[in-house]
Amino acid sequence: MSGPAESVDIVVVGMGPGGEAVAGELAAAGLSVVGVEQRLVGGECPYFGCIPSKMLIRAGNALAEARRVPGLAGQSTVEPDFSVVARRIRQEATDNWDDAVAAKRFTDKGGRLVRGTGRLSGPHQVTVLMHDGGEATFAARLAVVLNPGTDPAVPSTPGLVGTPFWTNREALQAETAPASLLVLGGGPIGAELAQAFARFGTRVTVVARGPRLVPREEPEASELLADVFRSEGIEVLLNTNTSSVSHVPGGFTVELSSAGADSAGPSVLQLDAEKVLVATGRSSVLGTLALDAAGIAWDGSAAPAVDGHLQLTDGLYLMGDAAGAGAFTHLSMYHANIVAGHILARHTGQPDRGTTESHAVPRVTFTDPEIGAVGLTERQAREAGLNVRIGVTDLAASTRGWIHQGQGFIKLVEDADSGTLVGAASVGPSGGEVLSMLALAVHARIPVSTLKSMIYAYPTFHRAVEAALAGLP
Repeated sequence: MSGPAESVDIVVVGMGPGGEAVAGELAAAGLSVVGVEQRLVGGECPYFGCIPSKMLIRAGNALAEARRVPGLAGQSTVEPDFSVVARRIRQEATDNWDDAVAAKRFTDKGGRLVRGTGRLSGPHQVTVLMHDGGEATFAARLAVVLNPGTDPAVPSTPGLVGTPFWTNREALQAETAPASLLVLGGGPIGAELAQAFARFGTRVTVVARGPRLVPREEPEASELLADVFRSEGIEVLLNTNTSSVSHVPGGFTVELSSAGADSAGPSVLQLDAEKVLVATGRSSVLGTLALDAAGIAWDGSAAPAVDGHLQLTDGLYLMGDAAGAGAFTHLSMYHANIVAGHILARHTGQPDRGTTESHAVPRVTFTDPEIGAVGLTERQAREAGLNVRIGVTDLAASTRGWIHQGQGFIKLVEDADSGTLVGAASVGPSGGEVLSMLALAVHARIPVSTLKSMIYAYPTFHRAVEAALAGLP
């Protein structure tokens, strides 16, 4: 049992990117801050997500680009060596999955790191089950910040639990590329890793329960990505469920059932693979925080309601993935700025940094072609009852796209009544970079008439935006 509660200024539960940023800034401002983390300081992004995955993707893209030399500049020979990128991930990105540098970064600012699992034991009180088996309770004078993040979601497929399947975490710790890989899930994580491993010579099959890859994105993006995957030798199975999984030392056997629109009935397929990657989404861990101890009713489904400063109740903040606006590092960092600013404004007199807005959250799927999107899709805009106009252009119709032999498109979603963009997609080489100007347009609600009057550099990928605007009356 824990002893009497220790009084501190701030307790931050979950030291992922946003939690670390909040805790570090408040500690540097002179407040007494306890940061609670059960895994690695820095969270999913630097160890298993953004950074190592993009290193793997960059390596795979380099191989793909080398294979394009015969169509552009001569002859090339490519011999993949997975150990090179595996070594970079281990040594340069993750320090062999050791967070000592990140932990020191926080404690050097004056913060106190407590390793363990935190839960609320009162409106402004946190009890931590520490890794050594003890308990400690902290009473926060000013605020408690909850930044719990998410875990990989694991489906209840018969036979799966107990086998050495991969999630993104195990995949990014691999030292060799498997001969064959079955990817369960066609969302961003599954799509990115499927293509990256395929470019290292792995025979890859992607199994998606629904009718499309990356189903959150525009249908045109899903169709293009599926076509590209098939052209690269990646098998794509849509409308397919996983019925059972079994494992022996030589690998996995997975039984699938499909029921496509053109099928008279479900068909059963059995596939063997050396590895299985489960990429079926993310699972909330908010339920472990005992919100009821702070008087917060939560049914376990939608994210609990927060105010513009991300407060559940006065002085109790919820940020990052669990706040419900998207599971993105950049969104968590945005939340961190709002939360830290609000706490400092209330207790040190610094200017408040405003409240959250989520109408223009950008997202990028780092496949090749790259899929960038912001705001509403066409379908979402129509379902919201907006008077929608669409502008689309094929990237190959732009000079730079044609030179690059690039595949992709720009799609703009306009609210005709306001004359502003409410959504956009930028798909193609550097799709996420081209997205930046569209994210600004959606965020700032810049009139389409202003966008049409701009000067677009020639020849660039972003010049395709001008062509897409021409499709808006």
